[in-house]
Amino acid sequence: MQESTSKQKIFKRIRQALIQQNPKPYPEIEGNSQIMKHSQEELAVQFAEQFAAHNGLFVFCESEDEIKNNLQELVDNKKWEQLYCHEPVLQKFFETYGFSTIRSDWQVDQADAAITSCESLIARTGSILVSSGQYSGRLASIFPPVHIVIAKTEQLVHDIGDGLTKMKKQYEHNLPSMISLITGPSQTADIEKTLVLGAHGPKELYLFLIDEQPKHAKSSLSS
Repeated sequence: MQESTSKQKIFKRIRQALIQQNPKPYPEIEGNSQIMKHSQEELAVQFAEQFAAHNGLFVFCESEDEIKNNLQELVDNKKWEQLYCHEPVLQKFFETYGFSTIRSDWQVDQADAAITSCESLIARTGSILVSSGQYSGRLASIFPPVHIVIAKTEQLVHDIGDGLTKMKKQYEHNLPSMISLITGPSQTADIEKTLVLGAHGPKELYLFLIDEQPKHAKSSLSS
């Protein structure tokens, strides 16, 4: 049966990528984006594969309604009562859908989870690029036991260099004082050689990726 939506096509490719992980051709080449163009669909598949390989929990959403439904299901299943969010665009989105558990006045270090945006998604490593230039600042991605990131496919880039170049264009001469890469939940094996999640930060990391195609109307998640 022919796939009817971009979501179904990407889901199919993500499943295939996760089942059969092929070695990267020419891994010694840094910044392959300078050599070849990558479609957003290819970047989404590559990011999902690498993100999952680092114990990240990936949720692909074709619309804002799907973000709302998937997030509500997650909150209900986890029985979370306090989710911290300090970003105006995301706050407005959650208010529109009546998320009373998501507020900016919770204590960030006492919240069940924190929700933030990001600067970019690095497909090659499955990493999330964040900075102190975001409204959420430094603390939201560190203190709560769960970090939830909401991003759009247009934020996908191939390599770290591409993400930094994008930031330089955005901030010009006022780069944020803190720029960090998040690659999976916090973990360490220093304690008796046993893998421990959440040792130095969140023990769970979720990425809700919304597929923003040009045919769609302007998203309320756009700043």
